[in-house]
Amino acid sequence: MSGAEGYSLQPLPASSGPRVILKAVGLTKIYPSVAGTDRGEVELFRDLDLTVHAGEMVAIVGESGAGKSSLLHLLAALDKPTSGEVLCGASRLTAFTARQASEFRNRDVGYVWQFHYLLPEFTAVENVAMPLLARGMSHSTALDRATFWLGEVGLASRARHRSGELSGGEQQRVSLARALVTQPKILLADEPTGDLDTKTGETVFGLLQGLHQAHGLTSILVTHNLAFAERCSRMLLLKGGHLEERSPLTQSI
Repeated sequence: MSGAEGYSLQPLPASSGPRVILKAVGLTKIYPSVAGTDRGEVELFRDLDLTVHAGEMVAIVGESGAGKSSLLHLLAALDKPTSGEVLCGASRLTAFTARQASEFRNRDVGYVWQFHYLLPEFTAVENVAMPLLARGMSHSTALDRATFWLGEVGLASRARHRSGELSGGEQQRVSLARALVTQPKILLADEPTGDLDTKTGETVFGLLQGLHQAHGLTSILVTHNLAFAERCSRMLLLKGGHLEERSPLTQSI
């Protein structure tokens, strides 16, 4: 760590294999029982391990409620585990202060949610520029970079349109541009096609896959769509609190 005001990402020790970008070790997440309600203790996973190498596109599948979204939250330092570690380079995400976690997400993680969460009062290009403006970049430079990434998702002509003037697929493509405008080390996507119809979902996934390859991204996505998952470099099944490697030819989960 570089002190209370920030953090530093350093490469893991050199090895003969692919470079490790993200690593979870012995990850456990337990939600305690809530007094005065019928909800008892909920254990999502225990002693879960995950290693993601540079350039991989990893799909995580599993039944609803298995903990897939919760796992992404831990990998993005949006939440802390009950026990275990999440490592990115030499940094322990689980030891971050709230400020360090926020800085990590702004600089090194791109996050695509199932819902786009665009700010309706701003244009597409302004929405994409938001992460850069939040880190103090000049308005003109941020808009230039945002314009480039809108072009990358095929929406250069829609840059001045507000969220309500865009289709659902266009809104999700804007959110993808917003996630990538910071040129993150890791792209996390939580059901990025879950709110879209089949044809639009295929378009958005194909775009995500193309950007992953063109820009050398390291991507982890949660999806219920097995056809999409099988097009990724690896498919992992979250079941019974553990991750299982699945073959691309797996027909069911």
